[in-house]
Amino acid sequence: MKYVSNWNYPTAVRFGAGRISELAAQCRQHGIQRPLLVTDAGLASAPITQAALAALRAAGLGAQLFADIRPNPVGANLEAGVAVYRQGGHDGVVAFGGGSGLDMGKLIAFMSGQTRPVWDYEDIGDWWTRADPAGIAPVIAVPTTAGTGSEVGRAGVVTDESTHTKKIIFHPRMMPVVVICDPELTVGMPARITAGTGMDALSHCLEAYCAPGFHPLADGIAVEGMRLVAAALPRVVADPGDIEARAQMMAAAAMGATAFQKGLGGMHALAHPIGALCDTHHGMTNATLMPYVLNFNRAAIDERITRLAAYLQLARPDFDGFLQFILDLRSRIGVPHTLRELGVEADRAALVAEMAVADPSAGGNPVPLDVAATRRIFDTAWAGA
Repeated sequence: MKYVSNWNYPTAVRFGAGRISELAAQCRQHGIQRPLLVTDAGLASAPITQAALAALRAAGLGAQLFADIRPNPVGANLEAGVAVYRQGGHDGVVAFGGGSGLDMGKLIAFMSGQTRPVWDYEDIGDWWTRADPAGIAPVIAVPTTAGTGSEVGRAGVVTDESTHTKKIIFHPRMMPVVVICDPELTVGMPARITAGTGMDALSHCLEAYCAPGFHPLADGIAVEGMRLVAAALPRVVADPGDIEARAQMMAAAAMGATAFQKGLGGMHALAHPIGALCDTHHGMTNATLMPYVLNFNRAAIDERITRLAAYLQLARPDFDGFLQFILDLRSRIGVPHTLRELGVEADRAALVAEMAVADPSAGGNPVPLDVAATRRIFDTAWAGA
């Protein structure tokens, strides 16, 4: 297969089919003798997880599994994971899975040597400087979905149950020391999860590209990431065993997370509270919101989207052509057209609108967001108007 490579962008990435075989060697290389393999509850008994755990133990490493993690992780999951890490005398984390497993793995490693509550390190101003960098354990990230890109990120998302608010916890040293991107690990994903995570990658690239500010590096990564998604996502939903399309999607996921250092926007600002309140799949929520946020932002992004449509070689290379491409893609892979179809209750509108404005992603929207604006987007997305 041609998609095999070693990258250092933004961290060391070992990319290619079969490269999960290097996991134990990478642990040793980075001084991890007793790894805690962190994944979500749904993946704990999966063959790929058990095989990774067995390989670590066969190599003589004191590996243990922690999987008490909800699909939208909460603070209690983090506390339990840190307790297991400390009690087991672990010296590093293998963050294994989709966004929840990857985020929680990074957060457990981050909090393993801290003394303050995790909420004190929220991504606000310079709060990250409150952390003791010597108390942050090394992480090896192994994504098993192609969506969040958390494997190349310096933050993790966790829900504060006391306020039902998703919090972004940030520290530069949360970046994994190495990432193993093996597209074979994604072959067993159900079509709905493949679609939702793939649209999450697209939303990261799209919102980063539309975010205001001068960042041509992020823009270039974002547009190529969107080209990969446009070509590969329909293929991989239709044929789960298409390993080349799986590889392209895995690359696009990492590209989206690299690009969104520039910023995100209204899709994520609304998706975060909707996920926290209604426990919806994050990627699928972004996908449902996508055309409504695009339309809301049209006046500010029309020219930019026209350039993107031309790069994607759409039949109609303008905003309307791109919007139709999004609608067609969503329909083709089974994305709900409305928040109502996603299972979101209409009576959540006012609270979601308020929480969305307070979300850190809101600041990256190309059109300023206030409560009236987020309520308008919610109502339109709920009704499908």
